[in-house]
Amino acid sequence: MFRQINSLIGRKCIPAGLLLLLSCVLSCKDDNKAAQSGDVKIQRLKLPDGFKAERLYGPSENGEGSWVSMAFDPKGRLLASDQYGALYRLEIPNIGSEDSVQIERIRLSAPGQESDSSVGIGYAQGLLWAFNSLYVMVNHEKDDEFAKGSGLYRLQDLNNDDKFETITLLKEFGGAGEHGPHSIILAPDKNSLFIIAGNYTKAPAMNSYRLPANFKEDNIFPLITDPNGHAAEIRAPGGWIANIDSTGKQLELYSAGYRNAYDLTLNEAGDLFTFDSDMEWDLGLPWYRPTRICHVTSGSEFGWRTGTTPWSPTNPDNLPPVINIGQGSPTNLVFAGNAKFPEKYKRSLLAFDWSFGIIYAIHLKPEGSSYTATGEEFVSGTPLPLTDGTIGPDGALYFLTGGRRLESDLYRVYYDSDSVWAEQPTVSLSAEQRLRRELEAFHGKPQTGAVDKAWPHLKNPDRFIRYAARIALEHQPAASWQNRALAEKDPIISTNAIIALARQGNASVKDKIFNTLLKIDFNALKESERLDIVRAFELTLLRMGIPGTSLKKNVIGYLDKVYPANNNTLNRALSKVLIALEAPDAVEETMELMATAKDDPNEENLTASADLIMRNPQYGTDIAGMLANMPPAQQTYYATALSVAKSGWTPELQKKYFEWFYKAFSFKGGHSFSGYIDRARKNALRNVAAEKVEYFNKISGDSLADQNGGVIVNKENQPKGPGRNWNMQEALTIVDAGLTNRDFDRGRAMFSGSLCVSCHTFVSTARRCPRLRSNTPFERRPRPISR
Repeated sequence: MFRQINSLIGRKCIPAGLLLLLSCVLSCKDDNKAAQSGDVKIQRLKLPDGFKAERLYGPSENGEGSWVSMAFDPKGRLLASDQYGALYRLEIPNIGSEDSVQIERIRLSAPGQESDSSVGIGYAQGLLWAFNSLYVMVNHEKDDEFAKGSGLYRLQDLNNDDKFETITLLKEFGGAGEHGPHSIILAPDKNSLFIIAGNYTKAPAMNSYRLPANFKEDNIFPLITDPNGHAAEIRAPGGWIANIDSTGKQLELYSAGYRNAYDLTLNEAGDLFTFDSDMEWDLGLPWYRPTRICHVTSGSEFGWRTGTTPWSPTNPDNLPPVINIGQGSPTNLVFAGNAKFPEKYKRSLLAFDWSFGIIYAIHLKPEGSSYTATGEEFVSGTPLPLTDGTIGPDGALYFLTGGRRLESDLYRVYYDSDSVWAEQPTVSLSAEQRLRRELEAFHGKPQTGAVDKAWPHLKNPDRFIRYAARIALEHQPAASWQNRALAEKDPIISTNAIIALARQGNASVKDKIFNTLLKIDFNALKESERLDIVRAFELTLLRMGIPGTSLKKNVIGYLDKVYPANNNTLNRALSKVLIALEAPDAVEETMELMATAKDDPNEENLTASADLIMRNPQYGTDIAGMLANMPPAQQTYYATALSVAKSGWTPELQKKYFEWFYKAFSFKGGHSFSGYIDRARKNALRNVAAEKVEYFNKISGDSLADQNGGVIVNKENQPKGPGRNWNMQEALTIVDAGLTNRDFDRGRAMFSGSLCVSCHTFVSTARRCPRLRSNTPFERRPRPISR
């Protein structure tokens, strides 16, 4: 059905909204049929051949909240946490048993620790049993109901009575909510833990850093923060992963540059992976990055930056994803090696998407020192708001649905076949993997022999090895290898050494760096190497400053000679640098490109956007609208880059430029698309002569921006101030007295106009299609910055 309906959308036969309604009607018919044959929720699940599913328990049905995290203890009992409440412990019946789940709430038994009315411990977005303790990652701002704030806590049963008497705060974290601290897993050394946090969680001071901590935004592209306020004040390093010892005393930054990765897992080789989120409000914009699986290596950087400035995956100073998934809301990630599943799944990662109700099986294939991947839908359902999951002691997959107070359930999926289950995969490291790990041993501190070991591998054909070598170099005092970098003759080693020096060296060597780069024959480089050298110029400009007049002219001449290039990615890199350098021909050349630019074929994602339209009405409508009128991403990039250009304009070029914005307002994209277009337009207006501002403002679509460019779309229902300063007691007095003669329609319009509806939505499911329930992601739907 999905493919047929998507085909109609693609041909624009009937409106996307009408098709969504049609899918709801058809699904309701299917649900009615399923209701006659058993558990409707089980019947909605799509499973691979040979697999079966059970719905074991419904927390919401029993007044126990909406569960978002889980783990097993050594006795095979399941531990779970309500997103906004307590922890629970469950006895799970064996597969095939007719027994029911036995559940108890976890209470602290020490005097004064907990009363019957208090939560005690909970609000967890990460649970782990390790070191004879339960580790709990609390994600919460302290309040009267629950006094414990965000942080990593350790619960212990010291007298072996099967009750927790002690709770210890190991590490407090500054951040809470959707993008706060998340999951915990046991590290490969079995002596420490890995923890992960979203980009609203300020990275605390750490004892050591595998990724050097001199974080910068490092993008010369004009910064425009999200027009709707999300992460507007957040700067690098964004979301991060750290290693912490069992007592919380030693904390080491391991990786950073994520938007809001929620969970992490290890495969059979001990390599670490995570599933990072997209920014769905950026759909249709050139800086949009889909949800993606990342191989998390020592000292890795994945380039999330706020607003318009996320790094290109091609930047040599960050790493690319293993696979792009597409739109969605990543939650759980689990390695299937311990599952009693067929061979094809034994080296797979199971990646959970909240928004569209899909568990993907990501099949990893070693390639060099990292991996490539393919994928498939493993389990899916509509609705199926997936939160957390794990492989149980019996080899089955256990997973939760819920989050954001949605209806919550516990499921078990197992392979029901007489065939023999595949054994856990064995570890076999390639020569490239061993080399990468040898280089990673030099991350974190100065070490004898590190420079000599790393140097030749700055030109290793394996990107992850090159990266590991550069990070090893950056941890050594720059004075010990600076001259070697400036004298290097090999163009590839030279480029990567200069990138390291731009990041770690003193600005006094700025001119020497530029002169070293100017000696490299650009035309003799491969495409990826050309991108690397342009990045080296960009980083030097950002970190050390613009060179003097004569040298600046030489740099412009070197880059302008190869601009425009023959591909979009290199043209993006060159355009922003030349515009920042105020190259005399940059505006004219970029405008010529902008007039004829065609987007590359859509980057291949595991799941095509069109395939997701019917799975979630809230997001499907946005996706359908965008696909029906795709924004020109390459043109949008050039238009944004040119918004800061102060010179090089002619009247004709300026007219064409501002007329482009008028047309751009007709394109459909994510929630922030029109706002970004309008802000770039307004930035550009600051660079025109005062007497021309009114004219260019008009032809660039000022009248359209009033409707589309700002946060508030409906002029008649713009939020207004309260008219006076209210305190809580005054407001409660009015409310408690009973409100009468309220204007419901105006209230609803205000709720929508102020964008409250984008996050806070409840639709009664009584006598309605299940597809029309609120499906706002519990984990990473952007929230107002003032939260």
